[in-house]
Amino acid sequence: MALEKGGLWRNWVGNQYCVSQFKASPETEAEVAELVHEADRRDLAVRVSGSGHSFTPVVGTNGLLLSLANLRGVQNIDRERKQITVAGGTRINEVGRTLKEHGLSLVNQGDIDSQAVAGAFTTGTHGTGIKLGNLASSIAGMRIVTATGDILDIDGRDRDRLHAAQVSVGTLGVISSLTLNVTDAYNLHERLWRDDFETCMERHDELASQHRHFGFFWCPTPESRHLYCLTDTSAVSSTNKLADVCEMKVMDITDAAPMEGEFEKIAYSSEVYPIEYVPNFVELEYAVPLEHGKAAVRAVRDLMLNKHTNCIYPIEYRFTAGDPAWMSPFHHQDSITLSVSGGPGIDYWPFLKDVDQILGRYNSRPHWGKMHFLDTDDVTRLYPRAKEFRALRRDLDPKGRFLNDHLKMLFG
Repeated sequence: MALEKGGLWRNWVGNQYCVSQFKASPETEAEVAELVHEADRRDLAVRVSGSGHSFTPVVGTNGLLLSLANLRGVQNIDRERKQITVAGGTRINEVGRTLKEHGLSLVNQGDIDSQAVAGAFTTGTHGTGIKLGNLASSIAGMRIVTATGDILDIDGRDRDRLHAAQVSVGTLGVISSLTLNVTDAYNLHERLWRDDFETCMERHDELASQHRHFGFFWCPTPESRHLYCLTDTSAVSSTNKLADVCEMKVMDITDAAPMEGEFEKIAYSSEVYPIEYVPNFVELEYAVPLEHGKAAVRAVRDLMLNKHTNCIYPIEYRFTAGDPAWMSPFHHQDSITLSVSGGPGIDYWPFLKDVDQILGRYNSRPHWGKMHFLDTDDVTRLYPRAKEFRALRRDLDPKGRFLNDHLKMLFG
């Protein structure tokens, strides 16, 4: 398969871009292998663009930029083992539609479903649920095209290699397919309402333990919720306040019939999880050890109310159980995730850096696709298996074909 002339690539919000020398859109694993082999022959770096939903410079390359948009689809469904195999470029919403047809569901999802599976799962993407792991925790195996164009199968027969690959940000090779653990189909009952901040904090532990899913958006101003297209829940509010309020959401599995109201909904799982975002923000998100969650959100709230008063995007707050993946934000750590965003027209860097300083006090770890300020030493300090991951990466890709400057600093 011939390389095409490259050009300008931008991510979904336009804060990251690169100009690659070459590009290609393979349709088969064999074509991916051929392209990577040719890149190695020409001494080119290789990255995969995915759906472009990362805010960080994980995609950028001046070498060969691959798109797996034509390598997609659910390739196999094993109902007995409750596993599916999907091509790396498959979108999460495509997976959901196919699983519904076969009486199955993903174990959990995030609130965006248009990402490519390989990119979303292996950057640490997650949903919410105090007993539920991130998306990568459902990866039972994968096939990757290594730096020489060879195919490597990774599965549970080598647990260390699997746990290294689950959250690897494309640095071990091009992921041609993923095998995922799934579950029997289920419907979710979603309920929305508004609480003031202190009421939310008082109910924090109760709601997290009593519901399969609980999360909230803290909105410092009445305008905040519009920036994330959140529903106006004033009619089901426990407070008369319009500012410094939490837009609350719980979801639980139910056998009740599908329905949809203004503030609640019952439907198939993958039809409830996603919400719609306008790409008008740049997001930072860290996994904070669960025991520090309330202290962390209080500190960031205070920062926004008293210092960075022009930063009014909501704080999103969710829960994720720990997992064994070496470079997972949740590596053996039950966590809450706290995200903040900067918007167009303001200098949001001082705000993001101040949030980073606050969350750093708790040894928080970033979502690799969201803005962060980690360097080589931070990664070594925060991830107990970082040195082993780097050694494995060098073994699989000694020339650093799948690195760029950003990734070299983190994982090189």
